[in-house]
Amino acid sequence: MSASRLRRVAVLVLEGAKPLDVGIPAQVFSTRASMPYEVRLCGAAPGLVTGGDGLSYHVAHGLDALAWADIVFIPGYRRPDRDDPPRAVVDALIAAHRRGARLAAISTGAFALAATGLLDGKRATTHWHYTRALMAGHPRVQVDENVLFVDEGSVLTSAGAASGIDLCLHVLRGDLGVAASNHAARRLVAAPYRSGGQAQYVPRSVPEPHGERFADTRAWALHRLHEPLTLEILARQAAVSPRTFSRRFVEETGYTPMQWVMRARIDMARELLERSQRGVEQIAADVGLGTGANLRLHFHRILGTTPTEYRRTFAQGE
Repeated sequence: MSASRLRRVAVLVLEGAKPLDVGIPAQVFSTRASMPYEVRLCGAAPGLVTGGDGLSYHVAHGLDALAWADIVFIPGYRRPDRDDPPRAVVDALIAAHRRGARLAAISTGAFALAATGLLDGKRATTHWHYTRALMAGHPRVQVDENVLFVDEGSVLTSAGAASGIDLCLHVLRGDLGVAASNHAARRLVAAPYRSGGQAQYVPRSVPEPHGERFADTRAWALHRLHEPLTLEILARQAAVSPRTFSRRFVEETGYTPMQWVMRARIDMARELLERSQRGVEQIAADVGLGTGANLRLHFHRILGTTPTEYRRTFAQGE
């Protein structure tokens, strides 16, 4: 996808919409010189939409915005398991998808997306409190109750409100590259990257004592990607056994430690491809992959493209 084309974002505000869920895509993709997006808030009709938590929204656009948009965000809303959205809303979402728009649900917005039938046979998630209701109401959807977000290409879903930030940054990373996504994360004071496979928070009877320690270990590793990083080295830094570290790391991130390190190295390579003129061999050394051949192998396995093609698409023009 070209990094220069203006992209059109519609945020569909339904009755009972949650304030954070509405605000996240509106702010992440807000129109500014550094962001080639235009955002429109819309509803079933223009005018006042009664939201949740005591707030209401005045939206300037009706469902015509869905026919205009390249991507439609569906924020979560109150009591999603009681009634489907109005038929006109469901039909407009189906029509938008049919003409090529991506549909992205935040939190309980997944229920509106499921009502279209477009999630049938696909993986999806929603806020952990509502995963069982989504399974019961839409048994053909493959609900994953443990992840932060799911990208099925043209339909995307995320867990609770904070994971809406992760989903938006994921979309931004795919559209414009790692540097733009990291810049937006800094502006939001948010984590620049949490994988979709990372477990969403579910209350436990016994608090997990290693979460913060492992977060520190991941931060430590991100500053040493050019160095050898083995399971044993990471476990030693976390002060646990390699077996314990590996098991709990998967629970926290959805990846094995070495899978996570490889993806972190590929992300660092992406940013260097975007923002520097270093050659592939030098970048491979900088990110701890040793050789250009090794970088090309893993780059293609994870991203489905080559470093050269990626640079051609996302280079910042230095």
